[in-house]
Amino acid sequence: MSAPLLQVNDLKKHFPIRGGLFGRQSGQVHAVDGVSFEIARGETLSLVGESGCGKSTVGRAILRFFDITAGQIVLDGQRIDDLSPGGLHEMRRRVQVVFQDPFSSLNPRMRVRDILAEPINNFGLANSVAACDARIAELMDIVRLPRDAVNRRPHEFSGGQRQRIGIARALAAKPELIVCDEAVSALDVSVKAQIVNLLQDLQQEFGLALLFISHDLAIVEHMTHRVAVMYLGKIVEVAPRRQIFASPRHPYTKAVPVPMPGAAKHHIILKGDVPSPVNPPKGCRFHTRCPFVFDRCRHEEPVLRLTTDDQWVACHLDELPQDSSIALS
Repeated sequence: MSAPLLQVNDLKKHFPIRGGLFGRQSGQVHAVDGVSFEIARGETLSLVGESGCGKSTVGRAILRFFDITAGQIVLDGQRIDDLSPGGLHEMRRRVQVVFQDPFSSLNPRMRVRDILAEPINNFGLANSVAACDARIAELMDIVRLPRDAVNRRPHEFSGGQRQRIGIARALAAKPELIVCDEAVSALDVSVKAQIVNLLQDLQQEFGLALLFISHDLAIVEHMTHRVAVMYLGKIVEVAPRRQIFASPRHPYTKAVPVPMPGAAKHHIILKGDVPSPVNPPKGCRFHTRCPFVFDRCRHEEPVLRLTTDDQWVACHLDELPQDSSIALS
């Protein structure tokens, strides 16, 4: 097997909490607390979970929007978590992003021509004005927008069209990986499907890898290859799409509604609220809401462990023999 395009190893990002007259640190938010995964070339990995679980922080860490607290981020064999500013420039050509809000992510004062020309010129991908204009026209064709729309500004487009512009801007840099951070969540249902289909077509045409961050399981089921489920800063399960929707192993994944018609239905009802990432529970972070909790869960943190058929689960319950009579309470 070829080496993965992206490797994330024990990634941690803690944000300080400051207060008082002198702004002293009074605690920290454990936004991401030991996340590991890989993405192959041409693969879509969906990162899913409730709001506040840390999935968008993972995406922003990969994009190097901030320094990480600990861990490693490796792109095509090279660590990018400790790159110099010069190294970051090339990394940011290879790793691009499509944001959630297609309006606020585009400069309202710039015409589409200038929005698309910016990455082309920034990364030296055209050696003349004519070459740049030709590339802009090509990008408009790729995302299925009329070429003459390059003279319009973002407010003159619909939400779906603006997101197509955002995708064109990402493609302008000729990236290998695109981080899609809730890229369709702000769109109408019919428009979501169009954008998802466009992303799939572009992936096939250009061999793109996608990190698709979302809470919309119906969209995830439609477009992904593998799914990583996050809970309170940690990944609790990773599996191929069909397996995780048809036969999830972690209790938290089982509690998530299954959108696939005819798929196995799970009837676990979660009680209580998600604990605070400022003071996460000891042991398994899900134990305060898990209906199958036993004593080990409260004291020992489970690690992601391979079970069957490329399905990884972080759960002590999964390690118990099938005929175990241990009391669950």
